[in-house]
Amino acid sequence: MKAQGGISYSNAAVAATPKHLLQFAVDQRYEDYTSVDHAVWRFIMRQNIFFLKEYAHKVYFKGLLNTGISFERIPRIEEMNDILAKIGWGAVAVDGFIPPAAFMEFQAYKVLVIACDMRQIHHIEYTPAPDIEYSKYLQRFGEVGAKAMSSKKDFELYQAIRHLSILKERPNADPKEVEEATKLVEHRQKTLGEPSEMALLSRLHWWTVEYGLIGTLENPKIYGAGLLSSIGESVSCLEPAVKKIPYSIDAQNYAFDITTKQPQLFVCHDFQHLKEVLEEFASKMAYQIGGLEGINKAIECNNVATCEYSSGLQVSGIFTEVMTDENDSPIYLRTTGKTALAFGSKELEGHGIDYHSEGFGSPVGKWKQTSASPELLTNDELLALGIVEGNKAKLEFVSGIVVSGKVEKILRRDGKLLLVTFSNCTAKYGDRILFDPGWGTYDMAVGEGINSVFNGAADKDAYNQVALAPKERTIKVPSDAKRQRLENLYAQVRKIRESKTGYERLGEMWETQQAEHSEDWLLSMEIFEILDSTDQQPELKSRIEKFLNEKKTKSKDLSTLISWGFRLVDYHKKPEYQATLHASPK
Repeated sequence: MKAQGGISYSNAAVAATPKHLLQFAVDQRYEDYTSVDHAVWRFIMRQNIFFLKEYAHKVYFKGLLNTGISFERIPRIEEMNDILAKIGWGAVAVDGFIPPAAFMEFQAYKVLVIACDMRQIHHIEYTPAPDIEYSKYLQRFGEVGAKAMSSKKDFELYQAIRHLSILKERPNADPKEVEEATKLVEHRQKTLGEPSEMALLSRLHWWTVEYGLIGTLENPKIYGAGLLSSIGESVSCLEPAVKKIPYSIDAQNYAFDITTKQPQLFVCHDFQHLKEVLEEFASKMAYQIGGLEGINKAIECNNVATCEYSSGLQVSGIFTEVMTDENDSPIYLRTTGKTALAFGSKELEGHGIDYHSEGFGSPVGKWKQTSASPELLTNDELLALGIVEGNKAKLEFVSGIVVSGKVEKILRRDGKLLLVTFSNCTAKYGDRILFDPGWGTYDMAVGEGINSVFNGAADKDAYNQVALAPKERTIKVPSDAKRQRLENLYAQVRKIRESKTGYERLGEMWETQQAEHSEDWLLSMEIFEILDSTDQQPELKSRIEKFLNEKKTKSKDLSTLISWGFRLVDYHKKPEYQATLHASPK
């Protein structure tokens, strides 16, 4: 598979993803995964087969088996891309939690983002760093999310949440540092102000794609990826202590915390129900309503946004002003700083950020001289109005704005009038000068109204809109000499299990683990499993079982995990489990 920088370009979906998104993709660095990482993956995936067959929605369980994903080792991104390509999707590895806007836009391009950082063994039961997802609803959510208006405060909150997530994954994290990071998240949540479209949409994403339940309130099934990839929450989320709420657009009012278990979850009737709520939310977004409300959202976000005229002309920049008439209809727009003009999300030649480096301003609305929408005027109709390249012309808008100067160029696309370019131009509204001849050439946008307003530049790559990528990296547990010895023990146990030879060495390995790594329990469980399945060394098996039962008394989480391990050893012997396991790639 052709790959560059860890990105599988031979996957059609990945290859079609724009560069402003691929900046988040990282090399999976597969060789950095240790034998402990692979053991954790094996434990999680084998437990998933046991639990999800009962708790997950049937399409997820069937889909998991159909992927052919390995249960025995962490899969390579290239392997996942081979699998996903069959359904027109792709995948990239990312470093932990990326900004919600980028996450959703990846989905719009049918690309799943997969966290390449492996959860630490002390966090098997709950993963603070979110991972894997799931199809058409995902893609539609991505399309809607890519248009959602976001604010700088959204990104600041994201940074705080990501930092806390990383700290909670760090072995022996300083409790004071975690407490300070938690307070910062809480502070930024409280001072977020009126939530942006992206903030609200992120909540719907969280309560569906990540933490959604489906079915009835009395007997819901899991479909959310965050629940499905966290064994602990896969079970605990269905307990009565977790409140179940019928899913509706009201879920947008429930904030979430990615670093802890969720106090309530939402239950949808079926996947069509999800789409209906998403479309209900989308119908009120700026990209669908446009107009003054949409423009004001663009000004409030104080980020790059795009206003699309009814002609199809797209103006991208940081919007700072909108003038209105007595009916509160927008009559003039203004950006400050780098601005670009596009049509059909492709930048118009000669109208990039270098040309419009100091901003852009233009009227909106009908012209007094005609009752037709100005973008629909033909060349003959323009000629009748005196608007001809090389001639002087004067345009009066219904709003009262007057534009006069020499017409240098008339630009059309798909039969619609987009721009009229003037030299020696004056634009006025009453006594206010909107454009002065001394400022240079005036590009006047054409359109009766603003049909759509959305986040980001229309042509992000041409605009060179590099999304704010996180600088803080996720935690890689350092392998000191002691940990390397533990990793070596895991590797030896794996070799014995796979080769079905060397059972006599298991006792010595376990004694070494007891002497040097008494805090570890998963290696003991792996050795116990081998002894149980091969009827080897009953005395050693009994000693390990006693050790694990003593470990269970140390904490509730350990009790849960080790109990699951024992249950899996029993389930491992059943024919239906063996059939499933043998179907999985090794």
